[in-house]
Amino acid sequence: MNIESIAMQIIINSGDARSNAFKALEHAKNGDFVGAENCLNEAKEKALDAHRAQTELLQKEASGDNMKVTLLMVHAQDHLMTSMLAKDLISEMVDLIKVNNELKVCSE
Repeated sequence: MNIESIAMQIIINSGDARSNAFKALEHAKNGDFVGAENCLNEAKEKALDAHRAQTELLQKEASGDNMKVTLLMVHAQDHLMTSMLAKDLISEMVDLIKVNNELKVCSE
């Protein structure tokens, strides 16, 4: 597979991961923690797919297949890092919302 195709895999899967993470946050805000967990699991899978594509590029470079750094590749890396950050932060936010909801129930 060529470098541009791998970069597009990273972008697409990273975008899907980020979208699923934000869907999880919406579910949590509505008290649907099962839906939130399902979306977070999907986000993790998509992020893992993007990471695998990135690893493929790293392996190519490590084996001596030097490649030009293109704007597309920089864009792909940017997507990957921001989606991973969003996924991790939203996962923590979902946990906080869940704890907050549990405390509200206990205090009623």
